[in-house]
Amino acid sequence: MRAAIINTVIGTGSVGRIACGTADEIINNGGEALLFRGRGEAVKGYDNYRIGSDPDMFFHGMMTRITDRHGLYSKNATLRLIKKLEEYDPDVIQLHNIHGYYVNYPLLFEWLKSSNKPVVWTLHDCWSFTGHCAHFDYCGCDKWERECFDCPEKSEYPASFIKDSSKSNYARKKESFTGVKNLRLVTPSNWLKEAVERSFLSDYPVSVINTGIDREQFKPLESDIRKTHGIGDDTTLILGVANPWRERKGLYDFGELYGVLEKTHPGRFKIVLAGLKPSHMEELPEGIIKLAHTESVEELAMWYSAADIYVNLTYGDTFPTTNLEAIACGTPVITYNAGGSPESITEKTGRVVEKGDLEGVVKAAEELTLELSTDRENVTRACVERSKDYDKRDKYKVYYELYKEI
Repeated sequence: MRAAIINTVIGTGSVGRIACGTADEIINNGGEALLFRGRGEAVKGYDNYRIGSDPDMFFHGMMTRITDRHGLYSKNATLRLIKKLEEYDPDVIQLHNIHGYYVNYPLLFEWLKSSNKPVVWTLHDCWSFTGHCAHFDYCGCDKWERECFDCPEKSEYPASFIKDSSKSNYARKKESFTGVKNLRLVTPSNWLKEAVERSFLSDYPVSVINTGIDREQFKPLESDIRKTHGIGDDTTLILGVANPWRERKGLYDFGELYGVLEKTHPGRFKIVLAGLKPSHMEELPEGIIKLAHTESVEELAMWYSAADIYVNLTYGDTFPTTNLEAIACGTPVITYNAGGSPESITEKTGRVVEKGDLEGVVKAAEELTLELSTDRENVTRACVERSKDYDKRDKYKVYYELYKEI
């Protein structure tokens, strides 16, 4: 089997790691894989091809902010990509994120239709079937089920600060993305699968392959990290992680949650937020422990392990890997009922509350604190056991079986 795998980045981020992991699975089974990336550094040990250039991406991004025509620039870069694909002649093409200012999607899909190559397209968000946004759930918009216009998310990624082209974008995507003869869609969650089945992509078969994690790295670890930051054993440590943090990720809800906890349970809870920018640190209450982004998986796993509860206050997400990382480290999760975020959580491994319900978050934190005080060992065991369903190696094998099937 010879596969071409295309994504914005490779080797970094959850999707970039999936690109490399599926390539490993193909190579380990005697096949070949060529990785195509829109930006970032080449990854050693893999055949890489950079699509376009930094100046091209800058121009694409700048024009998107003016015209709201994301994915309609980078024509020359896409023509070179097509030429490389023709030279490589893959048996299967794996698309991941084709947004990100590096490819012209009408040109790419025109070629995919004419080439008759088998295609697997993993949708990691909602951009493929909306006129603009990547996460319609954030604002509760359902226009994408019929026709997008007057987009309430125009200023969000891929941001446009001047024009709203959501209506024409919707029509152009529908024309480009439908009619590929041998295309299989993959989503990381049942929630996104159900959304796809209500969109103009509904004629394609859709498989759910959850995002996987490295359970050799994310596991319960011993450390002095609580002691180093002055967090006593009688304090419930609440952890939040995002990269990057933004309003959609619930950043400002954590500020409000801190105020509620200090008022109702002074000194009993401590909030730690990891992955913050300096500007975010200045906006949040002083009592929150604020950590910058770290590239150290071990450090992140130590924080997950040291935390009593992981809290995810996202307002829109397809299937957050931070939930998986937390339970793999033995830490229960509280999440908003947003997108696919609740799907990895069971009654034994956490709680689900409605968006914006901070009183519900406090109640859930109280319940979990009580459970941990009386039966921490079983809570930890249940979390780790649940994480076995999301071992990345198993997910790569499912991808490989899908490639063989088509």
